[in-house]
Amino acid sequence: MSVNTGKMDKGGGLKKLVKFDFRAYTIVIALLVLWAILNVLTDGSFLTPRNLSNLFRQGSVVGFIAVGMVMVIAAGQIDLSAGGLAGLTGAMAALAQVRWLPALAQQTGMDWIASGWPATIIAVLIAVFVGMLLGGVQGLGVAYGKVPAFIVTLAGSLVFRGWLLGLTRGVNIAPMDPKFQLLGQAYLSSTLGTWLGVLAVIGILFFSIYSRVNKQKHGFPVRPLWLEGLVAAGMSAVVILFVVNMNRFRGVPVPVILLLVLAGIFTFITVRTKFGRYTFAIGGNAEAARLSGINIKSTMLKIFMVAGAMAGVSGAILTSRLNVATANAGVQFETNAIAACVIGGTSLAGGEGSVPGALIGALIMASVDNGMSLMNVESFWQQVIKGLILVTAVLIDVNSRKSAA
Repeated sequence: MSVNTGKMDKGGGLKKLVKFDFRAYTIVIALLVLWAILNVLTDGSFLTPRNLSNLFRQGSVVGFIAVGMVMVIAAGQIDLSAGGLAGLTGAMAALAQVRWLPALAQQTGMDWIASGWPATIIAVLIAVFVGMLLGGVQGLGVAYGKVPAFIVTLAGSLVFRGWLLGLTRGVNIAPMDPKFQLLGQAYLSSTLGTWLGVLAVIGILFFSIYSRVNKQKHGFPVRPLWLEGLVAAGMSAVVILFVVNMNRFRGVPVPVILLLVLAGIFTFITVRTKFGRYTFAIGGNAEAARLSGINIKSTMLKIFMVAGAMAGVSGAILTSRLNVATANAGVQFETNAIAACVIGGTSLAGGEGSVPGALIGALIMASVDNGMSLMNVESFWQQVIKGLILVTAVLIDVNSRKSAA
């Protein structure tokens, strides 16, 4: 009896595991279907290497915010200020290059800080530090002031927008340093892009084998070997197709590489560290997390600091890509980031989500924008369609949670 029961449990576990994988990869299927439809509607223009390169660069800016937004939403909170913060930090990065650093160099005689890589590094650090600082201020209001995140970040959005308008006076700030522009406009050479693709495939295979062996070593359930191989092969194929198509245009865009690196880091943080586990525990059941000894206030503060820092990165990359800082920069970025997270499987109820899923969600939102622009769809229809996508994603999330319950 015990043997038969064990087999049934094992079989049930494998079925459950396969079912989970199916749900996880449904969003990838949705993205491919969307691309196929848009390619037909645009007479083949959508899937050209040039347009895909523009699409990835366009989506990367929101992708940075989405990476931080995953942690905020997974903790059961919301951030409505990310777009305003990205615009503000991007303007500060621009002002550092155009006004602040040249003035400092003139006063101190340190001309080396006013241009080139020193100016670029300082400008990016200013954007990230200011974003982290202001995100922390909002985190203090949520965690220690016990003000709902909706109110804190809504007020923050108004403050950041007003601050941005005051800094720019409604005038564009340009041009940026040529080295700074490389962050948002440069491409890797075909050779370097190919080598990175090879390393990525090797990394996928190594991680798949290591993860499987490690799970078996500790007695955790693993996917069937054929499914493990299929997943690894699929991910490797995606990497190869991506590199080949990017090399057919100008190469892999630098901002996409930066996004993938940061996404990899935060995927590790959310899955492998205490901070990541605490984040999901708080979103799943805050009272149970508190009783288990988790410092909810401190963790919540760190979460908002991370989200603010990622908004700072987004602002710097946006300014670099456009070679200008404007008073309306970052408008609706937070909406697109929230939609990307929800589409990617992050639950607005908290306790569930993934960084890779959010990136695919950001790519879906960028694809909708890009495809409708190619079809010359009027801008108001673009807003309507994106709103409907967000509502649909939330309805699917709510219904799936009810079914699971």
